[in-house]
Parts: sequence; structure tokens; C-alpha cells
Amino acid sequence: MARPSLREKILDAGLRVMFRHGYNGAGVRDICAAAKAPQGSFTNHFRSKEAFALEVLDRYFAYVQTLVAGALGDPKRSPRQRLRRYLDVISAKLAADEFLRGCLIADFSLEASPHSEKLRRRLLEIFAEWRKPFAACIAEAQAAGEIDEAFSADELAEFLLASWHGAILRMKVERSAAPLQRFKRIAFATVFKEPT
Repeated sequence: MARPSLREKILDAGLRVMFRHGYNGAGVRDICAAAKAPQGSFTNHFRSKEAFALEVLDRYFAYVQTLVAGALGDPKRSPRQRLRRYLDVISAKLAADEFLRGCLIADFSLEASPHSEKLRRRLLEIFAEWRKPFAACIAEAQAAGEIDEAFSADELAEFLLASWHGAILRMKVERSAAPLQRFKRIAFATVFKEPT
């Protein structure tokens, strides 16, 4: 009888370990220990740590996409309210982790992209995919007169995600919600304010 595959267990453990320790800080030995799997199982399923990290990144992004869809797809809220709702949902998740962890995609962007061209290219694709639902929501808000049309929806979506990740980085340093709250307060009083 064939042994059950440990692939999913290793990926689940790897996501937790990489989220906690980063790409460089997460060794194969640590990942296998967290999965309670022999190291040989890792090499049986993954060509390299880089190939493994690509799968972990995709798994994490799939989770993020469910959060985006839940917040931005809420028909009970206006488009502008949905943008704010997404930031509030993420803020609550970051608070639940005591502001120790941020976003795995942003962390990989800082840590792994200078050393791995494959990861850098995948991160570019992820950011392009991530921007689309935000741009659509912002375009809807602009059409409804909720957000000024001085900048394109794509530019505003890019600004929102890049600035939000900057606030998350500061949050990790300060270990407080203050950078997140400051970003939301200023962004929705300026760039995303309702036109007068």
C-alpha cells in the first residue's frame, strides 16, 4: 500500500513557517519539522526551496483573493465603503497577530525578489492581478461620484496597494495599529475623499 503524500502538509507548514520567519529565515529543515515530515519528503515533492516558495506564495495569494472578493464584492456597501471595508478587515487580521506579521507577498517582495528572478516575476504578476478588483471598485466609485476622477482607477489602485503595504511595514516596526489608522484617515480624507 502506497504511503499518503505529505505534499499538502508540507505546504501548509511552509506557509506558516515562511510567514513567521521569512523566505531566508525558513529552512527546509524547519519546514519539515513543522510538518512532522522527513526531509526527503520535501525533495520528493519540490525541486528547490524557490519552487516551494512559489507554491506557498500562490497559496497565500489565493487566500488574499478571498478576502478581497469578500470585501469588494459586498453589494450592501457603496464602492467607497467597500474599499474602506477591505482595509478594516486586514487591519483586524493584523491586530489579531499582534502586529508581528504583515503580508507575505510584501515580505517576499523585500526579501526574495532581489535573489530570485522567478519569484520576482511571479510577484509582478500577483501585483497586477491584485490591482484589478481594486481598480474596478475605484472605477465604480468614480462613476458613482464617490471618488474624484483626477487620476485613473488603475493609478489609484496602484497607489492604494503600494501605500497600504508601506503602512504595514511601519506597523511591524512600531508594533501598533497607528500607521494603519493614519493611512486610512489621510487616504480617505484626501485621495479617496468624496468630491465636493
